[in-house]
Amino acid sequence: MRKLTATAVILILIMGLSGCRAGGGLPEDIGDQSVPGRSAWNGEKYDPPITLTRVVKHNTYSTTFRDNEDWDDNVFTRWLEDTLGMKTETLWAIPEENHAFSKKLLLSISRGEALPDIVSYRGSYETMMQLMESGRFMPVDELFDKYANDIWKEAAASYPQMWENVTIGGKKYALPLLDYTMNTEPVLWIREDWLEKLDLDPPETIEDLERIMEAFTYLDPDGNGKDDTYGLAVTLRENLNAWMTDLSWLFGAYGAVNSQWNKVGDRLEYGSVQPAAKQALGKLSEWMKKGYIARDASTWDEVKASELFTTGKAGIIAGPHWLPDWPFPKLKSYAPEAKYRAFPVPAGPEGKRGVRAGSPAPTNGVILINKDSEHPEAFLHYYNYLMEHYANPAEGSPFEYGFAKGYDYDLINGKLVKDNPQFISPMDYSLSYEGARIPELMINTLVKLATEEPTTPFEQQVKAKRRPEEIEAASIVMDYDRQGIRYHNWYSGRSLGIAKSRSSLLVQMEREAFNKIIYGQLPVDAFDQFVEQWRQAGGDELTEQVNNAYQLSKNER
Repeated sequence: MRKLTATAVILILIMGLSGCRAGGGLPEDIGDQSVPGRSAWNGEKYDPPITLTRVVKHNTYSTTFRDNEDWDDNVFTRWLEDTLGMKTETLWAIPEENHAFSKKLLLSISRGEALPDIVSYRGSYETMMQLMESGRFMPVDELFDKYANDIWKEAAASYPQMWENVTIGGKKYALPLLDYTMNTEPVLWIREDWLEKLDLDPPETIEDLERIMEAFTYLDPDGNGKDDTYGLAVTLRENLNAWMTDLSWLFGAYGAVNSQWNKVGDRLEYGSVQPAAKQALGKLSEWMKKGYIARDASTWDEVKASELFTTGKAGIIAGPHWLPDWPFPKLKSYAPEAKYRAFPVPAGPEGKRGVRAGSPAPTNGVILINKDSEHPEAFLHYYNYLMEHYANPAEGSPFEYGFAKGYDYDLINGKLVKDNPQFISPMDYSLSYEGARIPELMINTLVKLATEEPTTPFEQQVKAKRRPEEIEAASIVMDYDRQGIRYHNWYSGRSLGIAKSRSSLLVQMEREAFNKIIYGQLPVDAFDQFVEQWRQAGGDELTEQVNNAYQLSKNER
């Protein structure tokens, strides 16, 4: 309760210090070339150039710089100025470990400090809500209607749910960044060389998988004579359905994906309080007791947990089709002989299968625009350009082979090369994470490349970069879709009333109960008591509010 009270005080401070933008409309002089001394967009770029300020949450695992480059002087920022007349000024850059980026951003708001022109945010919904409700960022409805190009608008129209989490009082307070569809669903990545060595068949059922984990744990699959391998790499620290080391498939094998709102008939039900969750927790408890899972798993995040697989100490990891792109290349340095392959998730005792599929709208982050920015339209010009020229480039486009020669591609004897481990992505320095994406393009391309040769520049880039194992894995994910076993999270928006104040308590209750059951500190039957406590602590009210909000949004669509 002390944590809840502190959160409330912070939110009050944010609102009190920041105020709200009256009306929330666009500044009248946007693009008005009659305003003396004002840079204007001439249809191609700003002349003279403008400066956009930003803050950066960087990835300490993958973001690197070449030579003397930095956040404001690199191959991306030079392109941005030369092509679109936009300079960047990075006020600060910080990693997100221990939520450092989010905390610093909220602290800046609570102190009434100057904010950047744009904030690229990817993180918890609760923090995003605090940012949007702070009064420091402007509604984007008119900006989007006036400046977004047809490609962007058509993609947004296909996924109207993308606006739900950024809408407050009927106004949209952030621009969702489109992501690829079917980009999070887990497949089972298994050490194929270990299967061959131990003469094991791929798993069809949970029972089959348990036999494989037993062998991987106790039959010395790496041949070093030590008892130092595990069946499955997972994190048990915060989110069991992490973006890699995912466990949603185990819950789905019993009929309900955990920690999300699943559609049951015409209602939404929270997966973690369904009987299926009790069965899955029982299995996890067994696997922990038998040593298939490392006992340190509750102290690791998903990246640390994945290292059990990439250092050759675990034989199975569940995650997206693109893991061969990162972080699997690390495995070869530890086990040069290693072979891995993707397999469909196994079926439960009644033949059920299921995996998490995220939100029905494919997004991966948002852009918030400072209400005091002199050029709030600038980001839209930038994203328009990337949607038109970078997301699916045409032949002869500046991005036909990639963003920048020597950075993310090379041409050697006329052949496109994109899989050099020394390459870095200029989009690591961009205003919008991966740049711009057309939702269905990647999964459709990967599935096509499983049986056909590439014909477009995008397809040629994918073929040059993506490994055969990923192309095979993407076809498995597409099969999930055909089989109807992708479980969308049908509600991730905010809760109202008393359930809002208790939602973090409910999440904490779930984490504590699940971990104690998995580690054997509580019997599996303690799940029933957890469910009853969850319902009484606001879970029933939350369920009704979620369903009311879901029905309302469905009617509005």
